[in-house]
Amino acid sequence: MNAQSPIGFNNAIAGPIANGLSVDVEDWFQVGAFENVIERGDWDDLEARVERNVDEILTLFGEAGVSATFFTLGWIAERYPHIMREIADAGHEIASHGYDHARVFTLDAVKFAEDIRVTREILEDASGQAVVGYRAPSFSIDPRSLWAFDVLAAQGYKYSSSVAPIVHDHYGWREAPRFAFRPVAGSDMVEIPVTTALFGSRRLAAGGGGFFRVLPYAFSRWAISQVNQEDERPAVFYFHPWEVDPGQPRVGDAPMRSKLRHYTNLGKMADKLRKLVKEFHWDRMDAIAEIEARRAIDFPVAALGGKQ
Repeated sequence: MNAQSPIGFNNAIAGPIANGLSVDVEDWFQVGAFENVIERGDWDDLEARVERNVDEILTLFGEAGVSATFFTLGWIAERYPHIMREIADAGHEIASHGYDHARVFTLDAVKFAEDIRVTREILEDASGQAVVGYRAPSFSIDPRSLWAFDVLAAQGYKYSSSVAPIVHDHYGWREAPRFAFRPVAGSDMVEIPVTTALFGSRRLAAGGGGFFRVLPYAFSRWAISQVNQEDERPAVFYFHPWEVDPGQPRVGDAPMRSKLRHYTNLGKMADKLRKLVKEFHWDRMDAIAEIEARRAIDFPVAALGGKQ
């Protein structure tokens, strides 16, 4: 948690609103944008950049005095356990991002249960931390995979941050609540959606990633300030290690749209992050989940067809 003077105060609780700061730990060749041009079986033969990128992020966070959550692929933790220990030793949270970035709606309940069970074991062995949080790859809990909440609750996860309550060509669940909700009746597990801002009646994606990297910084400042000041809720922000790495290999045969999304403004990302983490107040997602659980709404997805 940083001690900078933030924008946004919670009138019900003395002091600034802490926003959730998170990193989705995957390497450049594991992103959804390249899943149709890079084979899963080739990953071990490609240049890994995750070590240098996580080191840069840990340095950036350390200089700003902020704590964050690192939602990490089991595939990464299995090969680089020392990275998990470095993250944990720096006071950050380790949470699950699944094993190999398989989108939840491509799995069934049995395969998903095994995926998150195995990944949790790998992460806990590597980091020495109990893993209580989960983020679906590409925010892939949506109307096609609402059953995943039952699986997460059954395995004892305390929170998920797997829903993007917007319309997007790769993901999104427009009808989902914008803020914390309990998706499983009888369970205390909370879902904390990634941040959206309102422009009139329209929801805008404002939780980080490519939107933060491509759009002017002023947009993110406006969006987070809106959530903090008008909604009096924490924002949930995320990015990836490869986004601070302009020197990463280029995927020449990827679709032009994917390349534009992936490579635009990589060289500007680190400086924008430094500005962001100093301007607002931040904390780990487990701390945000504990606070948000007190005012999460009941939104049982079984009534929406969330059973498989």
